[in-house]
Amino acid sequence: MLTISLIAQKGGVGKTSTARCLAVAFERSGTTSAILDMDPQGSATAWGNRREATHPEVISTVVSHLHDTLRVAQGAVEVVIIDTPPKNSEVAIAAVRVSDLVIIPCRPQIDDIETLPATRQVLDMVGGIQAIVVLNGVPPSSVRCQEAVAVISGHPTAAFPVCPYFLGYRVAFGDSSVLGLTPQEYAPRSKAAREIEKVHKYIYDLAS
Repeated sequence: MLTISLIAQKGGVGKTSTARCLAVAFERSGTTSAILDMDPQGSATAWGNRREATHPEVISTVVSHLHDTLRVAQGAVEVVIIDTPPKNSEVAIAAVRVSDLVIIPCRPQIDDIETLPATRQVLDMVGGIQAIVVLNGVPPSSVRCQEAVAVISGHPTAAFPVCPYFLGYRVAFGDSSVLGLTPQEYAPRSKAAREIEKVHKYIYDLAS
């Protein structure tokens, strides 16, 4: 079973949205998936409750139950995506320790980029885990995206590889969430849906 965690030591970077979209993308490609919601805010769980579809299943869990939850998921799905809260190193470390790959959602702006060293510290506490930044909420200007990639990949203390595909600032993310859907389901021909599929394929190939 492939286990992917989404971590960031800042809120509002798109962890939950990215987790939902990737889980649905795996399902649509024929790979069974589940989301483990470790964020006390419960946004992924609330989204799952709004869904009519039963998959991907969203399972709320805590650090003390994480291993048991993964043990149950082991025989049921092929991919588990863990959604974590911001500014909670205990949960982030626990999630990283059980992961094959860590995704760090980050908006192309200084407030988000400046928190990457804190995320690097979390990863260094565990060590040996592959991690990649996925830019999220990217504005139409490609210059902003290019600048962010350069800064993140060349950071003096917290350099990370950056996914060559990104998720733009699209209304389809918010509109689809109201119905417990993702852009691929809500507007399959939209730019948002195409961007998600590119990110999903890259992540799948990276983790395979």
